[in-house]
Amino acid sequence: MQNYFNYFTEIEEHFQRRRGSLLLLSTVDWVLIETWRDAGIPVEVALRGIDDAFDKYEARKSKRAVRRINGLGWCAQAVAEAAEQQLQASVGIAPAHNNTSSEIESQLVANHLRTAAASLRNAAITPLACAEIASRLETLAELALTATCDHETLEAHLAVLEEKLFAALSPAAPEQLIVDFKTQAARELAAYRSRMNVTQLRQIELQFTRKRLLEHYGLMRLSLFYMRQS
Repeated sequence: MQNYFNYFTEIEEHFQRRRGSLLLLSTVDWVLIETWRDAGIPVEVALRGIDDAFDKYEARKSKRAVRRINGLGWCAQAVAEAAEQQLQASVGIAPAHNNTSSEIESQLVANHLRTAAASLRNAAITPLACAEIASRLETLAELALTATCDHETLEAHLAVLEEKLFAALSPAAPEQLIVDFKTQAARELAAYRSRMNVTQLRQIELQFTRKRLLEHYGLMRLSLFYMRQS
């Protein structure tokens, strides 16, 4: 498995290859990838699900069909099925050792955390909560430069900090802003509602709203999955 910090780009590039042309992923597409990541679906399983979706689509489409798969939502059910098959196949098998920590430059991690902290210190919303989280990120940035830093453990801390951030942002943001984000999410998800279950749809709507909220206030995702590779 490729190191998990490349999770998003691996899926994006594979989807584009199977589609046969460049298609920029939508916000909903990125959020869907995030739900797969959060569900612990390995990138190779997600890629296999995407292949299955394209294989089935290509097998049944007529030669005159011009409609194309235009979003990852078309692959959601196939990825879920691939993940279930992987889960059943892996029962009783010990997980492989993950050597991600040795694959990522510590300086890149520290830079990511410091940049995120700087954006929080300049936040125009909930300054006290943002400053507290920024201080913690700066501490973690120093830790990231040590030889004992484990990036999986660090990622777990960042997940907790992100939850704290969202818990502070959501009640402080204008009600209409949140409503607008939810409306946008519902509109973009409309084409995929028959291909996802209620739990998937609600999770994507939540993640979509959070993503748009951060973008609105100029804040970064804290997770190392969003770290720039250069």
